[in-house]
Amino acid sequence: MSVPGPVPGHEPGREPGRAPGRRSSTFTRLLRHGFTHPSEAEKLLDVPELAALRGDAVLLEALGATADPDLALRGLVRLVEAQPETERQTLTTTLLSAKPFRDRLLGVLGSSEALADHLARHHRDWETLVTYEAADLHPGVAEFEHGLAEATDEVALRVAYRRCLLAIAARDVCGTTDVAQTAAELADLATATLRAALAIARTAAPADAAQCRLAVIAMGKCGGHELNYVSDVDVIFVGEPVEGADEGKAIQAATRLASHLMRICSETTVEGTIWPVDANLRPEGRNGPLVRTLSSHLAYYQRWAKTWEFQALLKARAVAGDPDLGSQYIDAVSPLVWQAAERENFVADVQKMRRRVVDNIPAAQVERELKLGPGGLRDVEFAVQLLQLVHGRSDATLHSGTTLDALAALAAGGYVGRADAAQLDEAYRFLRAMEHRIQLYRLRRTHLVPEDEADLRRLGRSLGLRTDPVAELNKEWKRHASVVRRLHEKLFYRPLLDAVAQLAPGEIRLSPKAAGQRLEALGYADPAAALRHLEALASGVSRKAAIQRTLLPVLLGWFADSADPDAGLLGFRKVSDALGKTPWYLRLLRDEGAAAENLARVLSAGRLAPDLLLRAPEAVAILGDPEGLKPRTRDHLEQEVLAAVGRADGAEQAVAAARGVRRRELFRTTAADLIGSYGTEDNPREPDPGALVDRVGEAVTDLNAATIAGALRAAVRAEWGDTLPTRFAVIGMGRFGGHELGYGSDADVLFVHEPREGVDEQEAAKAANRVVAEMRRLLQLPTADPPLLIDADLRPEGKSGPLVRTLKSYEAYYRRWSLVWESQALLRAEPMAGDRDLGERFVELVDPLRYPVEGLGEDAIREIRRLKARMESERLPRGADPTLHAKLGRGGLSDVEWTVQLLQMRHGWAEPGLRTTRTREALAAAHAAGLMPTDEAQILDEAWVLATRVRNAVMLVRGRPGDTFPSDPRELAAVGRYLGYEAGHVGEMVDDYRRITRRARAVVEELFYGAA
Repeated sequence: MSVPGPVPGHEPGREPGRAPGRRSSTFTRLLRHGFTHPSEAEKLLDVPELAALRGDAVLLEALGATADPDLALRGLVRLVEAQPETERQTLTTTLLSAKPFRDRLLGVLGSSEALADHLARHHRDWETLVTYEAADLHPGVAEFEHGLAEATDEVALRVAYRRCLLAIAARDVCGTTDVAQTAAELADLATATLRAALAIARTAAPADAAQCRLAVIAMGKCGGHELNYVSDVDVIFVGEPVEGADEGKAIQAATRLASHLMRICSETTVEGTIWPVDANLRPEGRNGPLVRTLSSHLAYYQRWAKTWEFQALLKARAVAGDPDLGSQYIDAVSPLVWQAAERENFVADVQKMRRRVVDNIPAAQVERELKLGPGGLRDVEFAVQLLQLVHGRSDATLHSGTTLDALAALAAGGYVGRADAAQLDEAYRFLRAMEHRIQLYRLRRTHLVPEDEADLRRLGRSLGLRTDPVAELNKEWKRHASVVRRLHEKLFYRPLLDAVAQLAPGEIRLSPKAAGQRLEALGYADPAAALRHLEALASGVSRKAAIQRTLLPVLLGWFADSADPDAGLLGFRKVSDALGKTPWYLRLLRDEGAAAENLARVLSAGRLAPDLLLRAPEAVAILGDPEGLKPRTRDHLEQEVLAAVGRADGAEQAVAAARGVRRRELFRTTAADLIGSYGTEDNPREPDPGALVDRVGEAVTDLNAATIAGALRAAVRAEWGDTLPTRFAVIGMGRFGGHELGYGSDADVLFVHEPREGVDEQEAAKAANRVVAEMRRLLQLPTADPPLLIDADLRPEGKSGPLVRTLKSYEAYYRRWSLVWESQALLRAEPMAGDRDLGERFVELVDPLRYPVEGLGEDAIREIRRLKARMESERLPRGADPTLHAKLGRGGLSDVEWTVQLLQMRHGWAEPGLRTTRTREALAAAHAAGLMPTDEAQILDEAWVLATRVRNAVMLVRGRPGDTFPSDPRELAAVGRYLGYEAGHVGEMVDDYRRITRRARAVVEELFYGAA
């Protein structure tokens, strides 16, 4: 391009002879018309080739109306310069005299650098835009075939394709066609191109063409008649032999033709490429044959296909090749598409498909993703397609491959609310228009909104935003994305409420059958009961019902995202019934962003948390408080419990108050655990399962210790007032002492006392025993609150020995009779309640036993190994799978704990870090002391954490303790969700458990059973 040099002494933007600092009138006009580089534009307008156009006000106005006046002018100069001198005047005269042509040409040049390049290379293609016959306004496949008819090779096909694309773009940027019509034209042009490419391939291989019939089935956006400017064109190939031909050879011939067709469209030549042809939606994907017979396709779909493949077939359309074969294919697969909702795994597949897949988008790009990001095009398309799959089996009006047509049909049938459909239609059109204009600029396949200011300005202006293009574009984009994000889930659920509510005149109700189909597709096992719950919650004209109608569409989605949607909805109804007249309840769920989602997660994750909540529904307030899910400290809990005991009338009322606090805190702990394990929209899942285990163990231990302290105070007050005749302490043992209690764990304890000065030993012993008996009775009284079971079987002499001993009695027993297993059990001893000084003196007493100086002798080590081996053979329940028993199975809790405890007893005297009651702490200390390598420590830690989480999961899901995975499929799925596995991946969960514990067992064999 020739650009004139500057006039000597001439300041850009100032006419020669004009005073310095003053701009020329042309410069000012260019600024007014939207040029961002007016100095450069002035120079371009001065080139000799534009002499006929220079100073023409109409031209400047037309340039100013384009998306990017600077880009349009640069493209125009290149086009004029490319004309032979004999033809240049024809272009400039036409440009000045014909407004429609001027608008079309400059509109394209101001929107697409790539099409400007094409026009500069093919200087006569501008004539395509000069006249429009009536048929040219909305061309179809036939018109595009005519436009490509003379192309006999790859290069000519590309030129002809771009010429047709030029006309589509011109209609688009001038507003002659809307975004849906443009997408349809692009799909029709793709159809014509595939036909032309197949013709070229057949001409190149007449022998192959003579052997076979080949049909090309368009899929994806091409099949749906809604293609982008630059997109992969998804296809499936179907082949059959001609009469008398060998099938194997015919399919080979068809495969060669199909491969050549793909290369014709996809390969880069001197004229660039058209678009990639992608056949990966075929059966078996890229691993399957490129061409199959019709019967082979059907055999695959009937036996092996997954739900997403039927979802993809929803857009299948025969576009090229043998029309009869194409029609046979569509006729054969269509019924399979609409039967997909009846398949066994449809619900699980739908749940997986409904979860947005953004993991593969780089974090920096998520916010700029038009297609896959939150509130993007994919959200609308998936929602529409899944509703089509659910309801299309009984309503043929929904059988459209085009997103906007299908959305309109869903609204007309009452499957989607009319207002929601209208908002989604508007948002989808805007987002698709953005996508079109972004791609049109350089004809590159992208779904990312640009970051560059100039690109954003051009994009905004191309969409008619002229006052402040960048700010207006960002505002409109975010608004429409927000609409999609808000509505794409509610799209499923709002009509379910309309099905049971009073509707405005003219609104169409979802039929009970259709509502049941949808609930079933979303994972509800009892759709009829679910509808009854919805009716009870949302029908009527009260303010309460109105708020419920606002909340339920979102809650239903969260319930459906769980392993047991029915339980979630039933629990929500029960909580709502219990708190229905409480003014703060629905307000909390409506106004506190996290409360409603937290409640949905808690109610649908299993039985334990909802049972705890329903015993005192007001605890739901915990879920709306940002600090509500944090566990309370031991001191805080003990202070609250003791205060409640002090206010109570009598021991039973006092312990009922203490148990009420425990129930509330158990709910807080289970809720925090479930929400941390599942994650929410605003807070992702806790990535460290060990942190979750530690939080649960610490929290349950603290609240049980506080409850025992309360029961002790209540028992003492009832008979002795403020002071018991003997000092008394409760020593935590086992998981209690190790701060590793699960939801279903008993509290293992020892009771120790020491008579006060002047008190008879027998009197003191009687008092201590009466206190223990009363504590145990009070903590197990049948009430609405879960009981706290106290187990003292780890005491000297076990069940045969006295429940309570004095400190001196413990000392005498341990000095004379203590066995190695008792020393091992004392590794977990830690004071939990009662007299602190006595508790500390008990610890001083047992320290030499559990951390013997110079470690364990050979006999003691052999005895511990013998006891462990005996326990493995005798204590595992009959019929239990040893590879899946979390406590006693291979690589489970017992394996890891005995290994760590053996190291503590052997090396604790020399390594202070090993003197802890906590397993994971001791394991880390053993690693730090060099007693095991890093990989082995990690293997044992991972197995211990996983086994602990399995036990917690079973209790959360079933409401009762268990050491193995549940056999019920729904309960097993719920355990999987808690452990971080998506629906349909329970097999993977069990395999992972076996693999992790198998590796742990190998470490145990070496460290525990190996050489001393």
